[in-house]
Amino acid sequence: MTPETDAAGPAAAERDPHIPEVLRALLDNHARFLAFLERRVESRDVAEDILQDAFVRSLGREQLPSAESATAWFYRVLRNAIVDHHRRQTARSRTLDRYTAETESAVPTDPDLEAIACECVTALVDTLKPEYGAALRRVDLDGLSVKAYAGEASITPGNAAVRLHRAREALRRQLARSCGTCLEHGCLDCRCEVSRDPE
Repeated sequence: MTPETDAAGPAAAERDPHIPEVLRALLDNHARFLAFLERRVESRDVAEDILQDAFVRSLGREQLPSAESATAWFYRVLRNAIVDHHRRQTARSRTLDRYTAETESAVPTDPDLEAIACECVTALVDTLKPEYGAALRRVDLDGLSVKAYAGEASITPGNAAVRLHRAREALRRQLARSCGTCLEHGCLDCRCEVSRDPE
């Protein structure tokens, strides 16, 4: 391997011999950089995270400024990092506000509607293979853990998880077959014919 191709070896030092001086200049100003950030973000923890990230990103660059101009250059890096941080915070805040508004404006749960839907689903569970129906009843309807159901059914927890997955897929197909219109259009007047072909 030649020095030109060994980026981590002597060639890197030859390409930028003042890296140690730049690093020393930046580390000597660590407390000042942190204080600068703390005044502009919401907490010391956030300031430390931004500073650490800025150090890592900056020192990984191919070219660095001279030791004399390193401090001024790094302040510019930190200003850009602060702007990016506040942009991300604003985007997160907008997303959270939108989610909160959607949740608050959601239609409240109607117990009668839930009961009708549950009756429909329960009737369809009876059309599945017996082991699928049992898995869905015990885990999804009765609230049993997969591990507890596995012990009850004398199978391994891995097999129980696979059986439950297949049972849910079979139920989904039965729902699509029996209640296709309801699923598409939201009609919940559940008087649809339930197919009795076991999945």
